[in-house]
Amino acid sequence: MKVLGNISHIAKSGKLIATTTQTPPSGAYVLTENKKKIGRVNDVFGPVKNPYVSINLFRSTNKEELENMIGEKLYVSPNKNKRGKKARKKKWKRWNKNTTKKAKSQ
Repeated sequence: MKVLGNISHIAKSGKLIATTTQTPPSGAYVLTENKKKIGRVNDVFGPVKNPYVSINLFRSTNKEELENMIGEKLYVSPNKNKRGKKARKKKWKRWNKNTTKKAKSQ
């Protein structure tokens, strides 16, 4: 786990905004100090030296709890996503197979 930054606020759109000194990978998991996954990195914006990070929160994350945690540290997981290349290929093959069946039947 690497330190991402500190919680700044929750935007009106419902995304969590954090301040950081580094650019995290897009789509990386964001965790609290208790190692609880709360969301994924959505966007990095603002000044180059001290950028802001927009985080898409999971539905199970309690926003009221996060409001009380403003200023606390967040961490980023080195594992960007669980689904590997093979899983994506299988999904694509399955989708492609279903569309070709529909085309043949028409």
